[in-house]
Amino acid sequence: MRKIAVVGAESSGKTTLSQDLAQALGAAWLPEYARHYLATRATVAYGLADIVAIAQGQLAGEADPLRWQASGGSDWLVCDTNALVCMIWAEVRFGHCPAAIRACWQADDYVLHVLPTPDIAWEPDPLRENPEDREALFVRYRDALMQAGAAHVVVQGSPAARLQAVLAALGLPSPG
Repeated sequence: MRKIAVVGAESSGKTTLSQDLAQALGAAWLPEYARHYLATRATVAYGLADIVAIAQGQLAGEADPLRWQASGGSDWLVCDTNALVCMIWAEVRFGHCPAAIRACWQADDYVLHVLPTPDIAWEPDPLRENPEDREALFVRYRDALMQAGAAHVVVQGSPAARLQAVLAALGLPSPG
């Protein structure tokens, strides 16, 4: 299975892009585990242990085909986030990232990380917390990917432009 992860700041178009990419590749799509995890709780309040559980759940989902959606039979898996998101989330919210979260992200497990710029309008959501610092978060993600030597592409603009940029980075033709 060749994995692609779409990571980045809140409300930067990760879900739309990951779904569009999965469709273009005929790939399986793995939704963001944090949304499922937090939706099952009585409150949106959370602690560092919850972020550890979310990172572990996201990683477990990558290994469990029963959690994937709409596989077209290709050998691609497109992940709407991965444990890198949990690493940065823990650092921003709690000032540090536990080793248990760091252990869930191995940059070279992914053919490509896709990092959308926060150049689209913020959309309020009960689970979103950072409308004012999306650019700073984008820089954190970019720096983490570069520091890890992770294969990545930064995308911007319309959904179609973003998808075309990812397909180009993979050396694949744009959908017709």
